[in-house]
Amino acid sequence: MSSRERILTAVKNNQPSFTQLPVVENYVQPFTDVVEKYKIVLQSIGGTVHEVKNVDAIIEILKVQFKDVQRILSVMDAFSDYAEMYTKNDDPHKLDNVDVAIIKAHFGVAENGSVWVTDDVLHERVLPFICQHLVAVIDKTTIVATMQDAYDKIAGAQYGFGTFIAGPSKTADIEQSLVLGAHGPKTMTVFILHHQS
Repeated sequence: MSSRERILTAVKNNQPSFTQLPVVENYVQPFTDVVEKYKIVLQSIGGTVHEVKNVDAIIEILKVQFKDVQRILSVMDAFSDYAEMYTKNDDPHKLDNVDVAIIKAHFGVAENGSVWVTDDVLHERVLPFICQHLVAVIDKTTIVATMQDAYDKIAGAQYGFGTFIAGPSKTADIEQSLVLGAHGPKTMTVFILHHQS
């Protein structure tokens, strides 16, 4: 057994036991219009959001927003006529120069403007972090109000990788000056679909 295998085996055998999530009693949802709240919050953290009726409307907006980019890649079959497709078994080295990545998110969270994605919709977990511009598509009916609702939604789900993504990457480490896109996408655009197509 190699030292790597010994280390991984030791880590696997020394995992903490699972604990129950706390029970939140008398929880009151802080707002009623989750779509409007989602839009306000995402825009306040540097993201862009559009409400659309179908994929054709998304493509028309993307043609204007990203008219000068070289490479647009999608993991969603609905964009096969517009973007280069990336499938589950593709070589990850194909992602080395992606300008725009189009992904489907499982749902959005209104209180922080995030989307929840897992490896089964991304095909490659690095995709939303290695591109220059991230585009996420969510269905209007899947937006939840709070992170409490989000955790209730994903509790017990099985996935190898999952993350919440909210807005373009940002840092203010240097001289407390906010920089967008320092260590990930420069922009994040979310399309809220009112009707799936």
